[in-house]
This record gives sequence, C-alpha cells and structure tokens, in this order.
Amino acid sequence: MLSKLKALLPARFRKNAPTIPLIRLHGAIGVGSPLRPAITFKAVDPLLIRAFKKGVPAVALAINSPGGSAVQSAMIARRIRQLAAEHGVRVYAFCEDVAASGGYWLASAADEIHADSMSIVGSIGVISASFGFQEAIAKLGIERRIHTAGEAKSILDPFEPEKPEDVARLTALQEDAHAVFKAHVRERRAGKLKGEEAELFSGAFWSGQRALDLGLIDGLGHMAEVLRARYGKDMTLKPVEPAQGLSLRRLGLGASGEVADAALQALEVRALWSRFGL
Repeated sequence: MLSKLKALLPARFRKNAPTIPLIRLHGAIGVGSPLRPAITFKAVDPLLIRAFKKGVPAVALAINSPGGSAVQSAMIARRIRQLAAEHGVRVYAFCEDVAASGGYWLASAADEIHADSMSIVGSIGVISASFGFQEAIAKLGIERRIHTAGEAKSILDPFEPEKPEDVARLTALQEDAHAVFKAHVRERRAGKLKGEEAELFSGAFWSGQRALDLGLIDGLGHMAEVLRARYGKDMTLKPVEPAQGLSLRRLGLGASGEVADAALQALEVRALWSRFGL
C-alpha cells in the first residue's frame, strides 16, 4: 500500500529519487546583446558552484552556442573540470541546435556528449573577420589621421590598407589559440576520435549523426531519455538559473550611446549565429 502511495508523489518527493542540476549554456560566448545575453565566466561560475555539490549524481549541461571568445570558453571549460574532479561528479553535455567552435569547447568539458541527429557540432578552429574601408573613405574625401606610440598599435586598422606583417601577426595569434583548442579536444576525447585530425580540426562542422561517426560525441539522444536510462525513470532535472530581472538599462534602452553599442553587439551576435543558418 505504501509503495502505491509513493508512486503517486511527484518524483522529486520520492525517497532516493535522483535530482540532477541542469545548467543552460545558451548564446554566444563572451559577446551578447541586450536581449541575448552572452555566456561568460562571470555569469556561469556562480551557477556551476551551485550545481556541483557533494552527493549530486551528475550535472547536465544544455548547450546551444555558435561560439565566440576562446578565452571565455577555456575558462568555463576548465572550471567545469575542476569542480567535477573536486566533487566526483559526472558531467553530461547535450547539444541542441548548435554546439560549434566555443560551444563545442564547452561540450567537450563533459564526460559524455549527446546531440540530436540534426544538431550542428564541431567547427574546431579560430576565425577573425573584419572589413576594409580605405577606398570608401578616399572616395568620400575623408583623410584618416591616427597617431600611436608603438608601431604595432594600429594593427589591422580597417581604414588603412592591409599590411602583410599585420596579417602574419594575427595568423600567429590564431594558430596559438587553435593549438590550445586542439589540445583540449584531444585530451577530453582521448581514444574516441575516429577521423583524421586534418579533417576534425579544419574548422568544419557536421550534423549530430556525422559527429557521432567521427567520435566528436558519444551518442544521439535527448536529455531526459539519456539521463533516465542512466539514473532511473524517477530522475528529475533541477534548472540552476541566475536570479535577475529586466530593466531599461539592461535592455540597452538608456542613453543613445548605449543604444548604438547594443545595436553593434546585436549585429555581431547575429553574424555568429548566421554562419550556421540560424
């Protein structure tokens, strides 16, 4: 009789029903807009601290990110591994629409990565994009005046012709970042990667099904079904979320300068997502 009564209770109230903290990592990394906040170490770290506790069976990460800052990606991934090791907690990452570039960096911090068959996964590379306006300002009769202390201070100025030495400096920086990214993936996916490194680390991205074939993820499946298979049908997910409200200033609706800055941020975020058709 008692067992029948317990079955009527919500899973979270049943004795021994495992509760798994869930952290949503949605958005571009390090760059955001007023209506699409960025994923940053500062914002995510308090959530990680709340999620990783002794006795917690696992932590779930729901990832939907086109990437962004390599530094922020590395800091967050390192913190996930630190807390997981400290508390002996297993980490599961679930890729939603996109886990690409920095988004995949975050996913590969998990012990297991799962995705939908049509998720976009990968893009293990580094990119820098800009515009050149030197001809446009010349046609408008605008004279560019810039004064620096330090010959490399105006590197890649968009209003000056591109210099080979500037491109070489940027390329070296990108190669350093790419090397760190590749080392992280090699370590976290050791023994699992099945493709050639020239392909895996080319910056290309794939569907979830192809990512599984290449060893970039561990399985196809959605969060609830995967975790219930691991921890039982009574398993419940507990979202760990920041406590914050909206305000005019947070929406970028303050001074005109803030509005302009918010618009530029929104364009940058839009460009990141648009690479993946989203």
